[in-house]
Amino acid sequence: MKQKLVFRTQRVGFIVLSILLAVSCKSKPETEKDNLSTELQENNKNENIITYADDVSFMKDYIDIIELSNNNKAKVAVSAKLQGRVMTSSSSGLNGRSYGWINKELFKTKEIQEHINVFGGEERFWLGPEGGQYSIFFKKGSEFTLEDWYTPKLIDLEHFDIKTKTSSSVTFTKTASLVNYSGFKFDFDIEREVKVLSKQEVNEDLGIELPNEINTVAYKTTNSLTNSGKEDWEKEKGLLSIWLLGMFNPSPEMTIVIPYKKGNEAEFGVIVNDDYFGKVPAERLIVKENAIYFKGDGNFRSKIGLSPKRAKNVLGSYDGVSKTLTIVKYNKPKGITDYVNSKWEIQEKPYAGDVVNSYNDGVPEPGKKPLGPFYELETSSPALYLKAGEQQTHIQTTYHFEGNPVDLTKVSEKVLGVSIVEIMNVFMVK
Repeated sequence: MKQKLVFRTQRVGFIVLSILLAVSCKSKPETEKDNLSTELQENNKNENIITYADDVSFMKDYIDIIELSNNNKAKVAVSAKLQGRVMTSSSSGLNGRSYGWINKELFKTKEIQEHINVFGGEERFWLGPEGGQYSIFFKKGSEFTLEDWYTPKLIDLEHFDIKTKTSSSVTFTKTASLVNYSGFKFDFDIEREVKVLSKQEVNEDLGIELPNEINTVAYKTTNSLTNSGKEDWEKEKGLLSIWLLGMFNPSPEMTIVIPYKKGNEAEFGVIVNDDYFGKVPAERLIVKENAIYFKGDGNFRSKIGLSPKRAKNVLGSYDGVSKTLTIVKYNKPKGITDYVNSKWEIQEKPYAGDVVNSYNDGVPEPGKKPLGPFYELETSSPALYLKAGEQQTHIQTTYHFEGNPVDLTKVSEKVLGVSIVEIMNVFMVK
């Protein structure tokens, strides 16, 4: 098995070099590109994929599915039963690749889990903080252990109401209350819109001109919280944040890419926080001049995060197997540094949390099974200082681009600041 993996990696290296030649050699770019396209098409014929139709058909036996589209190819599946969650999407119609990770084993059991129901889905609506004295996952006086950790039913099992719906968008609402670890009660209204974007909107959002050869699906979610109670939300009582998490299918050639702001540690802090579940091994996390690279293979439980001084408003991933580039972009307010801290402890700095995170699933400890496997791309709003009646919004857009790596490089260089060659080379076995 190991020999086969090394062989595949070496073969990928050959393809990557072909891409580099195709991009850099102006004398015969079309010949290189055509040869590469033929080889990639042959590879895809031999790959068994889970299609969008497969996943949607399966989920309809267990939950409601609202299908959105702006044309015949870009499709997005959403569920009101699971908090307006984007379950999966496709850039190539019903028979295209399904991008979201779906926990079919859990659906099949039809059993409700005590601490969390990990149904999957490529963008779910959550709220923070997870840990600390203002946590909404731990009851007052409980220990910060897995045994005392409970996901609020609001963001785990409860149904959101459908406010409006068109062929390309749907808006959900929910009125709710939560009590944090310190005993403060939040009363609030949620509104969440999911909208599929047109190709023109994608081009405008990212400042690019997409090649026609790239298959694309993109959706924007607009998530608002309104303080519907009589009390203002203040720092000393604890604050909430809007937290969006995407669960995607891992791959032996999946690399997460997170651009960051440069600067010395004295002023900007560490480049990446990598001690959520213990230090991430060097062979799984590499910091380069322009970006942070993190493995998304689903084989090692680990998590990283970036502070507001380091994070930019974009992150992404690239899979060398499926030739799929995923981009996640969000609205990051300038000059704001208060983000809720989710560490499982009484915190000295409860508003020194991360803005973006990435999680790679794996075995949590010897003898136990992984949750997935899957990998996650996550973004958070700032801590929400809301006076009674005030509202704040967190917007996130997810883009999937599938096609020839030569064409995908035009997108990755413009949006992430790195080429597909750089991404594929960073973890390559020598």
